[in-house]
Amino acid sequence: MMNKKNLEIYVHVPFCVRKCAYCDFLSFPGNQRMQREYTEKLVEEMKYQSARAKEYQVVSVFIGGGTPSILNIEDMAAILHALKDGFEILPDAEITMEANPGTVTPEALSCYREAGVNRISMGLQSADDKELHYLGRIHTYDEFLKSYQRVRMAGFDNVNVDLISAIPGQTLESWKNTLKKVTMLKPEHISAYSLIVEEGTPYYDRYGEHVEMENHSLTPEERHRLMSLPDLPDEDTEREMYYLTQEFLKEQGYERYEISNYSKKGYECRHNIGYWTGMEYLGLGLGASSYMNGCRFHNTSIYNEYCSARLDREEAFEGVLRQEFERLTIEERMEEYMFLGLRLTKGVSAHGFVSSFGQNIRNVYGPVLDQMEKDGLMEFKDGFYRLTSRGIDISNYVMSRFLA
Repeated sequence: MMNKKNLEIYVHVPFCVRKCAYCDFLSFPGNQRMQREYTEKLVEEMKYQSARAKEYQVVSVFIGGGTPSILNIEDMAAILHALKDGFEILPDAEITMEANPGTVTPEALSCYREAGVNRISMGLQSADDKELHYLGRIHTYDEFLKSYQRVRMAGFDNVNVDLISAIPGQTLESWKNTLKKVTMLKPEHISAYSLIVEEGTPYYDRYGEHVEMENHSLTPEERHRLMSLPDLPDEDTEREMYYLTQEFLKEQGYERYEISNYSKKGYECRHNIGYWTGMEYLGLGLGASSYMNGCRFHNTSIYNEYCSARLDREEAFEGVLRQEFERLTIEERMEEYMFLGLRLTKGVSAHGFVSSFGQNIRNVYGPVLDQMEKDGLMEFKDGFYRLTSRGIDISNYVMSRFLA
């Protein structure tokens, strides 16, 4: 019997009720006709791609977006069943689905459970309604609570809650209040990110280095609303929020296992850990990225191009499902192994490096490792090279030292 390689699968559902002002993900509102059209093409892609992945067994699935829970029950059931039918998904695979407050019903949650979803990731961002309004979220904190309760009542015992700090008008006290409210609910996992103002978003027009308000997709009312938003917290307050997050969540029993991710013991997100440790992954759906057999590629990000593609033709595979195909050199793979692996608080395994590349990590990065240890930014413990607390604070700098 052939030893199959491990694979992770990411499924992209691009639809959302309304795009948030800070979001730079590939997402947009879509009517039911578009959602059905997209579901049919996604199922077709799964059949096509699964035939090319027979040497793999799937250890985790992550259905993200957008807002996957915006799809009707029939469409999501079709996607989940196509995954099961096409790929060899291990019985204990972690299968995560993102769900935004206000978009989940008891019937839908029951459907997800029956189809194999065993982890729900909920996008709260803030427990303060005014801050949610500033972000452009479609829900209130009370609506989140109702959705969270539905998730629990449906039997899900592995739930993540996404939070964002350093958002407009936020204070240290309001951020601490968000952390308090969320930890009282006892989710198994919390992702706590600091807001990044991404170019190309309405937030960039308001908070970027050059405020010009040139986003012509905004109506005059939206533009006025954006310019009337309060300022972002200053750097000192943002730094205090960062330290408060670590200290408070640790007190509440959440272990920090990655720069922005915390969990109860045994509830680390296996899908994300696979990504950070260099596991192969296949992206399905609009714009989804893949990394397989040492090669990186992605699907087209153009909706009409994706939905009209004839996937039974080789040119569709090369031009639609495998764009910007790049075979990584061993040096590039080693750089990525270090860059991603150092995000984990456990660090990078010296033994794992040898297993992956047939070389001792010190033969490749000895001088850099020595310098980082000398500067107090890294340490070697239990067979792992990892960032110190100070190193985590300036992680981007440390990681950049491993790039050519």
